[in-house]
Amino acid sequence: MTIETDLVRVGLSNRGGVIQSWELKRYHTAPPEKKPVQLVYQGGKFKGPLSITVANPEIDKTIREGLYGIEKDFTILDAAHPVGHVTMQFHDSATHLGVEKRLTFHHDSYVVDVSVDLEGVTEPYDVGLGTNFGIVEWGSGFIGVIGSAWRVDDKIEKETPEKELERKGTVQWVVLHDKYFISVLMPKQATGVLAKNEGEKIVSAGVRMAASGGASSVGLQLYAGPKEHDSLRSLNVGLEEMIDFGFFIFGSWAVVKAVAKPIFYVLRFIHGYTYNYGVTIVLLTVAIKLLFAPLQYKSYKSMKMMRVIQPKIAAVQEKYKGDRDRLNKELMKLYKDQKVNPLGGFLPMILQMPVFVALFNVLYTTIDLRQAPFMLWITDLSVQDPYYVLPIIMGVTMFIQQKITPTTMDPTQAKIMLVLPVGMTFLFVNFPAGLVLYWLTNNTLTISQQLLTDRFVFRNHKAFISAGAEQSGSPNA
Repeated sequence: MTIETDLVRVGLSNRGGVIQSWELKRYHTAPPEKKPVQLVYQGGKFKGPLSITVANPEIDKTIREGLYGIEKDFTILDAAHPVGHVTMQFHDSATHLGVEKRLTFHHDSYVVDVSVDLEGVTEPYDVGLGTNFGIVEWGSGFIGVIGSAWRVDDKIEKETPEKELERKGTVQWVVLHDKYFISVLMPKQATGVLAKNEGEKIVSAGVRMAASGGASSVGLQLYAGPKEHDSLRSLNVGLEEMIDFGFFIFGSWAVVKAVAKPIFYVLRFIHGYTYNYGVTIVLLTVAIKLLFAPLQYKSYKSMKMMRVIQPKIAAVQEKYKGDRDRLNKELMKLYKDQKVNPLGGFLPMILQMPVFVALFNVLYTTIDLRQAPFMLWITDLSVQDPYYVLPIIMGVTMFIQQKITPTTMDPTQAKIMLVLPVGMTFLFVNFPAGLVLYWLTNNTLTISQQLLTDRFVFRNHKAFISAGAEQSGSPNA
């Protein structure tokens, strides 16, 4: 039986009374297929979502393989018919086993209200979320932990077990999720959650219900859809935390998360006026660049001064090369006389790092950029540039930026460092176009700022003139 709403197209199987298909109508796979995203795992004979599991093998087989009668009180759900009910019933007269699952669908929501009634089961049983339900792509890299997660006793854990595990306590929810999509089971009363590794990149999860004494009725809610921040937050159970804005490379960082959330809100605020996430990324990058312009000026000025006084530093090092203590004192005196902080070029950069990492993370993980076009050939900012134009231009801007940035390295070291833009270009070829657009915009703004600073600020700066900066006419000086 098929149920269709404004958001999903759901297929139910009468074999076991489980969900057989769950298609998202507003999200599609990558071209050329461009089919609706399928959240139910189709790769093997695993238990489907809303399956009932009992420890007694005979009872379990009867419930799992029994044929259910399915009825619904609607044809299609829309604004005119917003709510519909589906009932799946199974009864075995020989064993006096009975199962009834009632599902309430809403036309404008990914949430389904579920109630399960059991008869003839006297032991604890599990209601399954399914296997890889909600995991469309088992990605890797900067996207955080994917697989299974749960909230038990108000503690969120994100873990995919090596074999299987159980967490006992008051269950708020259990989920299966990937970078962009998620399925959630939210029981009103459960004694624990379970997760099991079914194979490589295959995981199942569910909730455990207490022994019923022969008959029981439990209520749950099921959410299966995109990791839309507002949709998850509206459930008021902390599911928005599954969008891990704090994750970066090796773990989740509180400082990154604290910065990333405001950036995410600003990103969406700007998009409310531009209606184009590509333009939004450019404007947001400009705003952040302006915010940090004073810090970047100090960093650039410090690197420039270090380059200008490099001959004097070399002279001091040569003069006192046999006396380390005297060398350090003379260098400190030189820095003080020239009003130079040797760490001044790095400290402002370190202060900016949480913001840059947070913006990187937001652009890499948010589903808002999925299927979001920019212009011309960039039709989806969440996937790589199909013609590699943006990564190549970004590599060129990185090369230019490196050439005009003051450095105290010797010529041989400087030439070796020119390999970096090439390496970064190959790395960014596989990155989402939205992320590359941000990096390209940031590089372009940095180059413009340095050229303008050189032309209109440093040329007549007294400190540079007194330190011998009149000899630093070239960009590398």
